[in-house]
Amino acid sequence: MFLHITNARYVEGYKVEVSFNNGRKGIADLSDALEGPMFEPLRNCSIFSALTVDRELETIVWPNGADLAPEYIYFQVFKDDPELQPQFKRWGYIKDLSDCPHRR
Repeated sequence: MFLHITNARYVEGYKVEVSFNNGRKGIADLSDALEGPMFEPLRNCSIFSALTVDRELETIVWPNGADLAPEYIYFQVFKDDPELQPQFKRWGYIKDLSDCPHRR
């Protein structure tokens, strides 16, 4: 199943309440994503709060053309959920430090 955002609502600061097509919803703090030329304008909360859900892309977009992958937003909402850790590792959002040769 592909993950899509069905609804999003600005909360405060860089937080967004999002609903996903798998029935889950929660609040994502997207402050870590606001780096680089495309995302720096979103540090202005009045611009950040102008987010919408693009029905074709099925994710959050902003007037300047910036968007984020639904999987990244899902990770930001549920990154502390132990049941989802294997999924986040597969997606590359969590590194498995046991694979590092210098780690004991």
